[in-house]
Amino acid sequence: MEIKMRSLQGIPLAGKKVLLRPDINSPLDPVSKKIINDERIVKTIPVIRELLDGGAAIAIIAHQGDTLDYQNLVDLQEHAIRISELLGTNVEYIDDVCGPAAIDRIQRLKAGEIIILGNLRYLSEEVSTFEKDVKLDAAAYTKTWEVRKLAPLFDLYVNEAFSAAHRNSPSMVAFQELLPTAAGPLLFQEYEALSKVLHGAVKPTVFVLGGAKISDAYGMMKTVLANGTADTILTSGLTGLVMLYASGIDVGEKTVQFLKDKDLLGFVNDSKEYLRDFPGKIVMPVDVAYEQNHQRAEMDIKEMPKDTLYLDIGQKTIQLYTKILSEAKTIFANGPAGVYENPLFETGTRGLWQAIADSAAYSVIGGGDTISSASRFIDMQKISYVCTGGGAMIRFMSGKKLPLIVAMEKAYERDHKNTN
Repeated sequence: MEIKMRSLQGIPLAGKKVLLRPDINSPLDPVSKKIINDERIVKTIPVIRELLDGGAAIAIIAHQGDTLDYQNLVDLQEHAIRISELLGTNVEYIDDVCGPAAIDRIQRLKAGEIIILGNLRYLSEEVSTFEKDVKLDAAAYTKTWEVRKLAPLFDLYVNEAFSAAHRNSPSMVAFQELLPTAAGPLLFQEYEALSKVLHGAVKPTVFVLGGAKISDAYGMMKTVLANGTADTILTSGLTGLVMLYASGIDVGEKTVQFLKDKDLLGFVNDSKEYLRDFPGKIVMPVDVAYEQNHQRAEMDIKEMPKDTLYLDIGQKTIQLYTKILSEAKTIFANGPAGVYENPLFETGTRGLWQAIADSAAYSVIGGGDTISSASRFIDMQKISYVCTGGGAMIRFMSGKKLPLIVAMEKAYERDHKNTN
């Protein structure tokens, strides 16, 4: 499968100023605001080394948090420190995105130097609400303050942010309109790994969908069932509870109220449709876990309801899902099975991640909570590919064209034509 994005191979880098856009948005401790998982930062190191080895000067633009994720909206000072440690060379942080301080430092940037500019989300042009409400295309984004100020200072734009590929923001789609453009190695790897599942999976293919953000699961479930990508979907977390409720199981007033408060009952009709149209393809929990007298307790689905919340799948479900996973040839997983942060309810998440790690199947997992929970319980080296993306990964698996990919392909066609 041809990927219409230009790689860094063959591009002269010596003496060039490169604007690098990775995704190093990282989970933070809610109290200390310190980075607690640096997976995305670590995966950015190879492209930085490649640019440095080629003799480039590098300015990094990236984001942390958002208006919808305000508790994680902090500066990138710690990111700079962490990259410095991983590279073994100094990375300077400039607490300015595209104002006078940033411009002055970029103009003085020399080959072999690296700087990180301020959090992109400090700019209204880069927050998700701007994207949602203003609705500009890539050409219109070239008129934004950020792009007008930064683009003239650089010789090359490199994107390494597949995990933000679903974002139609200036830093993701506009610099390609003005600068020679290349994709970093991670962007190619993410694209190829997901394409292998979506277009060339060895059968049977099992999807494992859990977590609390069930819009992700429902964003792709119908597509992967209808086009035959998924042979079986194992549900857990809130997706599993909604499926049980839709199937006619009385999950109890407390759970129904919880789903209502989280605005999740809207997925019930979708669930009924999928269960009807794809019989036998969607597997639901057969038992659940809950808290009783400060201890973990489990019960079969046929014993529901109980005046409680169900915070994990039970042992029978773990055994059932483990058997199905052991027979799979391709596995795609997104979302933990339960409230794994609580030791009482980590059993399901631990069990499913271990089953995936033990499987001989080609396995791909991705998403913030997915990676955080899996790295807690298993050796991540046993997963075939760990995708940094969450929202981008889900949209890709749904067959939707991602704004970043559109922009990169457009730049590829232009640059390819100019070099021939």
